[in-house]
Amino acid sequence: MEVSENGKSASLRQAFGNVLSFFILLLVGVLAFSIRLFSVIKYESVIHEFDPYFNYRVTQYLTKKGIYEFWNWFDDRSWYPLGRVIGGTVYPGLTLTAGSIWWLLNSLNVPLSVETVCVFTSPIFSANASWATYLLTKEVKGTGAGLTAAALLAMVPSYISRSVAGSYDNEAVAIFALIFTFYLYLKTLNTGSLFYATLNALSYFYMVCSWGGYTFIINLIPMHVLLCIVTGRYSARLYIAYAPFVVLGTLLASLVPVVGFNAVMTSEHFASFLIFIIIHVVAFVYYIKGLLSQKMFNVAVALVVSFGMVVCCAVVSVLVPLVASSPTKGWSGRSLSLLDPTYASKYIPIIDSVSEHQPPTWPSYFMDINVLAFLVPAGIIACFEPLSDASSFVVLYIVTSVYFSGVMVRLMLVLAPAACIMSGIALSEAFNVLTRSVKFQLSGVPEKSQSGDTTSRIAVTQSEVVKTEKQPPIDKTEDTIKERTSKKNKKKEKEHEEKASLKSQIQKRLLVLPLETSIIAILLLVLLGAFYVVHCVWAAAETYSAPSIVLTSYSDDGLQVFDDFREAYAWLRHNTEVDDKVASWWDYGYQTTAMANRTVIVDNNTWNNTHIATVGTAMSSPEKAAWEIFNSLDVKYVLVVFGGFIGYLGDDIDKFLWMVRIGGGVFPHIKESDYLRDDEYRIDSQAPSTMLNCLMYKLSYYRFVETDGKGFDRARETEIGKKYFELNYFEEVFTTHHWMVRIYKLKSLKNRIRGKAKKSKSSSEGSVTTSLKRSGKIKRNPWH
Repeated sequence: MEVSENGKSASLRQAFGNVLSFFILLLVGVLAFSIRLFSVIKYESVIHEFDPYFNYRVTQYLTKKGIYEFWNWFDDRSWYPLGRVIGGTVYPGLTLTAGSIWWLLNSLNVPLSVETVCVFTSPIFSANASWATYLLTKEVKGTGAGLTAAALLAMVPSYISRSVAGSYDNEAVAIFALIFTFYLYLKTLNTGSLFYATLNALSYFYMVCSWGGYTFIINLIPMHVLLCIVTGRYSARLYIAYAPFVVLGTLLASLVPVVGFNAVMTSEHFASFLIFIIIHVVAFVYYIKGLLSQKMFNVAVALVVSFGMVVCCAVVSVLVPLVASSPTKGWSGRSLSLLDPTYASKYIPIIDSVSEHQPPTWPSYFMDINVLAFLVPAGIIACFEPLSDASSFVVLYIVTSVYFSGVMVRLMLVLAPAACIMSGIALSEAFNVLTRSVKFQLSGVPEKSQSGDTTSRIAVTQSEVVKTEKQPPIDKTEDTIKERTSKKNKKKEKEHEEKASLKSQIQKRLLVLPLETSIIAILLLVLLGAFYVVHCVWAAAETYSAPSIVLTSYSDDGLQVFDDFREAYAWLRHNTEVDDKVASWWDYGYQTTAMANRTVIVDNNTWNNTHIATVGTAMSSPEKAAWEIFNSLDVKYVLVVFGGFIGYLGDDIDKFLWMVRIGGGVFPHIKESDYLRDDEYRIDSQAPSTMLNCLMYKLSYYRFVETDGKGFDRARETEIGKKYFELNYFEEVFTTHHWMVRIYKLKSLKNRIRGKAKKSKSSSEGSVTTSLKRSGKIKRNPWH
């Protein structure tokens, strides 16, 4: 009777715990969504940054034209005169997701615009990512750790920076796909279910569609499989978790046009195929071990190893010439930059020029993950007590993500989920110990009888565990392979697991801290959590919610809004012809195409380094040479961003040396040393003449002296070197209110006499020109 009552109370507690967990997860999802709405509340519902404008433009095309037109779309408004095949060069996951949401809402008579759906896609998927984090962490350390990790991820600033409302970028949905793929892998690893293995491959397919960071998954999972094999943790569950994932995942990945045969032809994927061969060899060895005697087994192992060596040599003989034929040995430029942090600065300056590809500083870790940086080591230690296949995977995840985030600040985004998982495990384990200590001290110390009963129960259980340990251990791996469907074997395995868990419960019961220490530690952890919440809310509201398209600053006069970018794009849209070409640095290509609806020469896709180098060379050249380059590209307008008037850092003058480096990498006559004075970048009177006479300098500082009479650059905090000059080949047509965006038009050449008439008049024209020069009526251009 007492046993049945205990069973009912346990089931009631479990049901209540499940309901409570559900409501906590619901609140976590609401928190993840709402904390990302500061950008809409404080500013307006607008697309942020640069890349999201291209994604928004593509989504508009998808919803208007349909999926088939989208796959075959040739965009003639970018990369003129080359153009771009959108369907074959874009990761379609984000676009298809937002397009599907828009279609579903309109089918339900919810008439939201495409822009509104795009703005709120990121907050929606941040809630999904929090729930996926709960599922993943639950597979490692239980429900408590999962709920804590989900709450931490909902607020972590590193993820907020890429998922605020309006940040319509690939990472918004890719982080959810990354975490969910890892969860399904661990679920398959813990259960051995082929159903979850299939879902894992489908989730990986969605990740491939969403972001180029899918290569992290296809390398991390093989690394974990190899770790399990080397440490003697191979099982049939490991095989089921990996083999279908590689086969189905690779086949599905090759269906994505932007990936295609790269799924089997590039070095980023070779590790998965190598481990695929190794796990089959190991599986075959374990299989024949149960069928043969020891002597025959040794002979068979020798044959299998020999055959495996032959296969490996054949594979290597095919791959080595293939890899050696590639200048980058089959690796992409970004992958090589991660493996060798100095590679991009040596060979691919276009990658090195992107600010988010730079290594992070130590303060950025505290800014983006805050107190989680101090909790991660405790979480790693907790994963080793006891060490399981799932906990070893998250340890490998945090170690690799720490390295990659140290190479490229953009990959702090990959570190954030791992840090939240480890911190959730650490906090959960700490609260378990502390609350258990408080409960034991309050309930067990005053009552001797209860204490005696507890002690006797512990003693009895310890004796059972000792007996269990004296019994020969069950070889789970061998039994699983031999007779997986055997009920007797499953029963033994279950009893062994129950006794092992009973032993761990006894060890936890013996770990009891003093009452005062436990209470103080709980208060400190609560204070730490409160500090984390305050920091995350501040980062979401003040640091990561401001859209880059609209800038703000606070002064004595109050809040100032700088809406110069939209002002400039509106001027282009209303005052230029539809087929006019606009040249600018590649950072502003996506925005110009989406907001001004004008053709650009280069944009943020950066797929053609020579084209970008041509624009960089034009900006680095004297005015006449730059005019000739732009005129050859049919450019009619040139757009530059200038922050010297309001003190805006990150304008084209700040980026100018990257234009020089990228241009010089293709056109050797452009040398960075010509633009420096004693290896120092200057714009004042000490700047070299090459710098003072280049097109970028002239377009940025033309008429700038008229603003204050001195030409003081507030961004660089110095007075410019050349103040008074005229433009001979370009004319200013528009400058925004705060001088942040300046637009110039190429002057057209005067009509020239061509053919025989020109030759016949050459001598007479030469004599006239000479006489005019002597009389002083024709002046030489002093800037060339």
